Amino acid sequence: MAAKTDNFKSPDYFNVDELLTEEHRLIRESVRNYVKKEISPIIEDYAQRAEFPQQIVKQMGDLGVFGPTVPVEYGGGGLDYISYGLMMQELERGDSGVRSTASVQGSLVMFPIYQYGSEEQRKKYLPKLASGEWLGCFGLTEPNHGSDPSSMLTNIKDAGSHVILNGAKMWISNAPFAQVAVVWAKDEAGDIRGLVVERGMEGFSTPTTHGKWSLRASATGELVFDNVKVPKENIFPNIKGLKGPLSCLTKARYGIAWGAVGAAMDCYDIALNYSKERVQFDKPIGGFQLQQKKLAEMVTEITKAQLLNWRLGVLMNEGKVTPQQVSMAKRNACEIATNIARDARQMLGGMGITGEYPVMRHMMNLESVITYEGTHDIHLLITGMDVTGINAFK
Repeated sequence: MAAKTDNFKSPDYFNVDELLTEEHRLIRESVRNYVKKEISPIIEDYAQRAEFPQQIVKQMGDLGVFGPTVPVEYGGGGLDYISYGLMMQELERGDSGVRSTASVQGSLVMFPIYQYGSEEQRKKYLPKLASGEWLGCFGLTEPNHGSDPSSMLTNIKDAGSHVILNGAKMWISNAPFAQVAVVWAKDEAGDIRGLVVERGMEGFSTPTTHGKWSLRASATGELVFDNVKVPKENIFPNIKGLKGPLSCLTKARYGIAWGAVGAAMDCYDIALNYSKERVQFDKPIGGFQLQQKKLAEMVTEITKAQLLNWRLGVLMNEGKVTPQQVSMAKRNACEIATNIARDARQMLGGMGITGEYPVMRHMMNLESVITYEGTHDIHLLITGMDVTGINAFK
């Protein structure tokens, strides 16, 4: 089922390609070709079965999409942030769950190990994560503390050469198959600390989350810590406080801003082609005003988001970006993508709800993407506080 040929063509209404380097375009093409060859033919079947295609982890490691901005000496690609963004765009054009796997690995696991870890931690973990030999996950969200991570209950207590970790994390992408978890917990002084927990440590379990209607081809689970002994050398030495996990979220949100636009581009391309081929009342439905209105609005919003993301990438590369700018781009991309997916689904009529087309899968996936790494409303409040100077969070 749904192993149809992937004939995707990227919309580029404002010639944004001219703003990219030759290397950027080559990187984008290599990931686009990978998605067409390895993801599109299988992903619908895995989503229908609610199963994660584990074979893609090594494939993505070989492709270089894990930690592409991490220096080459640690196994990364040493690439810039526009390259990273384009990779995420193309992966999510295939499936949000596939992009999530790469986002978590690069932005939430490899980035904090590189940024805040010791040299020993970098050398131990980063090459294996970059190659796809190991899969990682990121533990911040808890059952009772989602948008308010500062109230987390997961904690560590000093026990000589190690610490004792207790607590639980929820909605964790990659958790069921991860070899390592970057976990954020409060120490006895109440400071938030980051540490690496490894598969096989006694008392550490990762139960799978079942019954999802979204990200069905992605592995989601919990992290449960029951008196887990973690060596002190696994604690990040160079960060304390909420700044650590929030800086990771900024990197992940950047990737999502690009990724969600990829999903939007796929939905638009499919709706556009369908509107030219589907005949009703003796002409293609693309000849009706209401359908053209939808397509015109889709390509306009995609174009605006492409330009926003490109500028954001430039600011990231120059080290001038603010978390608030990343927040705006994430919120914008998720909003336009969810709207475009819904309009595309309607244009496809009854076919839109089947696995014959990827639109309904994108539509369901995007409900997760607009929720995780900060909900739509949280991001509105981030922008609101930035422009008014007034905190409206509580």
